[in-house]
Order: sequence, then structure tokens, then C-alpha cells
Amino acid sequence: MSNVIQKETKNLLKQNNKSIIDKLTALWALNESGLGGFLHVFNSPFTGLIVGGIAILLISLIAFYAKNKWQAILKALVIVLIIKMAVSPYSPFTAYISVSFQAVLGAFLFSNFSWKGGTLVALGIVTFLQSALQKLLKLTIIYGTDFWEAINIYGTWIQEKINFITDTSTTSVLISIYLLVYGVGGLLAGLFIKSVIVIISKKEATAFYLKPMHVTSEEKKTNKAIRFKVIWIWFSTVTVIVLAFTFFGGALFGWQKAIYIIARSFLFLILWYLVLGPFVLKIIRKYLTKKESKYQEEITSALDLFPYFRQILSLTWKETKHLNGFTRFKYFIANSISNCIHFKIASE
Repeated sequence: MSNVIQKETKNLLKQNNKSIIDKLTALWALNESGLGGFLHVFNSPFTGLIVGGIAILLISLIAFYAKNKWQAILKALVIVLIIKMAVSPYSPFTAYISVSFQAVLGAFLFSNFSWKGGTLVALGIVTFLQSALQKLLKLTIIYGTDFWEAINIYGTWIQEKINFITDTSTTSVLISIYLLVYGVGGLLAGLFIKSVIVIISKKEATAFYLKPMHVTSEEKKTNKAIRFKVIWIWFSTVTVIVLAFTFFGGALFGWQKAIYIIARSFLFLILWYLVLGPFVLKIIRKYLTKKESKYQEEITSALDLFPYFRQILSLTWKETKHLNGFTRFKYFIANSISNCIHFKIASE
């Protein structure tokens, strides 16, 4: 009799963990396909870091609940990317690369190392630095070394004004600070994730019920705003480079140099967004389309959960109104995830 009870208990735990992993996968998909709804309250310029931090938090939680961590994370990754492709069709290919890097690194670390704070910190630091280096590489490819030369020219001019001359280039200082900020951000993210998981694991798995909702199809974003943003960033960056050479570059600059900078950056921008980007995205979408039928049930279930998750996030934010600052943010994240993975629909 006791063996039967133990077997039933194991089956219930297995089913419960599968349900939790499915909901965590849906949360991860919501995060990657545009979870900015609740982040606007912070009005933070570091939304990208927050979204990236939440992504590795959800990957870590999938590993926490999964028996086969490698298989569970990679399966979740494919589902997340398929949903991202459907809901945010204009996301750049670099976004797919970043998400995949986070997942593969997380799967490797949690499959080969003990589930401790050191692993979480390593995941946070490496993924954040990868994001920073990816941005620096993109800047260099599109704008070339002229971008960094312009920054050095501005730096030299400022040093002359304050009578402080150093052999260290401005770009070296700025890049070092930039990578340091991301590295420290990754370290803090790892420690933050550990504290959040402790809160979730200690929180009682008490189910609460939500009323059934009418699920509507996700509204796809248009790419008009994205195109305008790209053009505006290009124009601003080129202006900064040209002004640097014009007013502070001395004999180094001429109208030929200005034309070269504008033409080169515009050409590489066109190649990046109209040639390389669509080509890589086509390969990614072709692979994901083949996998879509295999995970159709999980994808549909995840999309059906989105409205409930948004409702839970709104309710949880109100529930943490008695807290302030970072403490509120931490408990909001922890309680939101806990509520999302344990909630039930009233009809169930």
C-alpha cells in the first residue's frame, strides 16, 4: 500500500513540476516577446538589463524544477523563440542570438555544476558581458573605427580644456567602464536571482483562482517605429562623428572624409538591416517553422496564459504597494512568478 502511495506522490510531483515548467516557459516567452507593460512604472533606461535579468531568472527556475535540465531548457528555448517569431516578427536576429546564448549557457552550467549562488553569478556575468560586447561589435561593424576616433577626439578636446592629459585613450576608458557596469550588473543579477528563488521556494504553493478570460490574438507590432528609430540613431551617430572631425579634428578632416563616413555607415546599415539581418532571420525562422508543429500544443497553451499573467502582474504590483524601492521590486518579481506558476483557472 505504501509503495502505491509513494508512486502516486511521485507522479503528482512530476505532473506539478511539468505544469510549473510550462508556465515558466510561457512567462519567458512573454518576457522576450515584449514584457514592458509593468516595467514602464520604473521609467528606467536599463529596461534591457532588467528584461535580460528576468530571462536568466526564468531559465534558472526552469533548471531548478527540471530533472533533465539540459533538455528542459532547450525545449523551452525553442518554444520561446517560436512565440517571439510570431508575436514580435520584427525583432532583430541579434535578439535571437542573445536569447539562445543565455539558454545554452544556462543549460550547460546547470547540467554540469551544482545549483548554487556561484553558478547563478557566473551565468549573470557572462550573459551580461555577452550583451555588452555584442553591442560594441555592432557599433564597430556599422560605423567603423571612425566612431571610436571621434570619441577620442572629443576626449582629447575635453582633456585640453581641463588641463588633464593622459596617455589612456577615451575609448579605452569608456569601453572599460561600459563593460565594468555590465559585469557588475551581471554579478548583482546573479545575487538577485538567488534571493528571488529563495523567496519563491519558501513561499507556500497555495493556488489562487482567476476567472476564465476571453483570449484574443496577440497584436503584432508594426516595424514603422523600429525603422524610424534606426534612422534617427544613424543620423545622430553620423552627426556626432562628422562634428568631431570638423571642429576638433584639425588637418585630419576634409569634405571627402565626411562623405566617406556617411556613405560607409549608410552602406553597412543597409547591409545589416536589409541583407544580413533578413538572411539570418530567414534561416532561424525556417528552423523554427519545422519545430512549430512538434510543439503546437505547448505554444497554444503558452499564448493562452498571457492574459492571465498580465492580470497577475497587475494584481501583484498592487499587493506590494506597502513596500518601497528595491524591496518592492524584488518581492514583486518573486511573488509574481510564484503566483503565475501556481494559479488556477476557476473552471479547472
